[in-house]
Amino acid sequence: MQGLIMAAQLIAGISLLVILHELGHYWAARAFGIKVEKFYLFFDAWGKKIFSIKRGETEWGIGWLPLGGYVKIAGMIDESMDKEAMKLPAQPWEFRSKPAWQRMIVMVGGVVMNIIAGVFIFAMMSYYYGEKYTLNKSLTHGVVASDLAEKVGFKDGDRLKSVNGKTIVYFENAFSSSEILGENTTYVVERNGNDTSIILPSTFAKEYAESEKLDFISPRFEFTIGEAISGLPAEKAGLKPGDRILLVNNNPVPYFDLLQSALKELAGKSATFVILRNEDTITADMEITPEGKIGIAPNPQAIQYDTIQPSFFASFPIGVKKAVETISAQVKGWGRIMSGDIPANKAVQGPIGIAKFYGGEWIWSRFWLFTALISLGLAFMNILPIPALDGGHVVLLILEMIIGRPLSDKAMERIQTVGMIILLSLMILIFGNDIWQLIAK
Repeated sequence: MQGLIMAAQLIAGISLLVILHELGHYWAARAFGIKVEKFYLFFDAWGKKIFSIKRGETEWGIGWLPLGGYVKIAGMIDESMDKEAMKLPAQPWEFRSKPAWQRMIVMVGGVVMNIIAGVFIFAMMSYYYGEKYTLNKSLTHGVVASDLAEKVGFKDGDRLKSVNGKTIVYFENAFSSSEILGENTTYVVERNGNDTSIILPSTFAKEYAESEKLDFISPRFEFTIGEAISGLPAEKAGLKPGDRILLVNNNPVPYFDLLQSALKELAGKSATFVILRNEDTITADMEITPEGKIGIAPNPQAIQYDTIQPSFFASFPIGVKKAVETISAQVKGWGRIMSGDIPANKAVQGPIGIAKFYGGEWIWSRFWLFTALISLGLAFMNILPIPALDGGHVVLLILEMIIGRPLSDKAMERIQTVGMIILLSLMILIFGNDIWQLIAK
């Protein structure tokens, strides 16, 4: 069932973004009087399709091959490679008859729509859910360092103070992508009453990309039980919200991360738990799952938050800021990939990897978050100067403006063919990487 939910979220998110992207091209083309012959979600490869309907000059449909979508713009050398149509005299309603600046607007229309979608989703999430930030000063027990964090110099219990000279007010801002992917990023932490500087090494971005640890650094906190999940050991043993776990096999677990470590070591075994309920101390024996869990959701103690509930209009600058930060992180990330600092097979995700981000439970906040991130990722990828992508068409239009005339249809066909070969090769590599990761695990 989880696999079906992940697949459904992936299909829903990608379909929405493809439709918006192609609408960007469609609306721009129609604004300049250019005929759009087809508008398809997914590809109708070899003429096979699930559904189609003709409205005006445009055939609207759903193809059978779920690898994106397309609009077929009259008079344009595109993936349809309609050579016969290009042999006919140019008509005033064709793409090739329009000035280069109009054709460029048509080509960037999809990218613009994906950026607008990303900004809008971020803004509406901010407006609906608000912005919740963890006050760094409230993390009196410091942080929990993953193996990678320990390798670069962090330790459990460190209290974060600053990054690159900026005081850390909110914990969430300490390890953003822009900080992690930056050069010579320097942290100052308080350790045993003294300040200690930690400089991320030049190899960090590669190691971070290869790491399976999602939480590089996480807050350390005391906890009570917030929820005992039905059907799992804690609920069967009678644990209730508000209970505090004191000991596991006589070992103190004052912090949630220490409980997680203790359970992991005892995975698949039975253990004795000492629990504080109100003023009473009780003992319970539980069988820990093979995954090292007992089925509780923690209720962190003493952590303080700032919650900002922006107005409708005030949410849009927040959406713009998050979109800019996302694209900036992508630019830095791809820069590190191109320089060889980050292996491409660890950084680039295909459909299977993206579906895992959505998760096996349909949580709307997570669905919209990843849909916004993917929308901005599609915008960035589509503007890359690769033939057959929007960015490739833009480069050719700029070249046309420079030399004062369009390239020949023959040259355009060859460039388009090269672009399609590049894209198909990339798709094979990405899908292959997804499958290999599954096999490896």
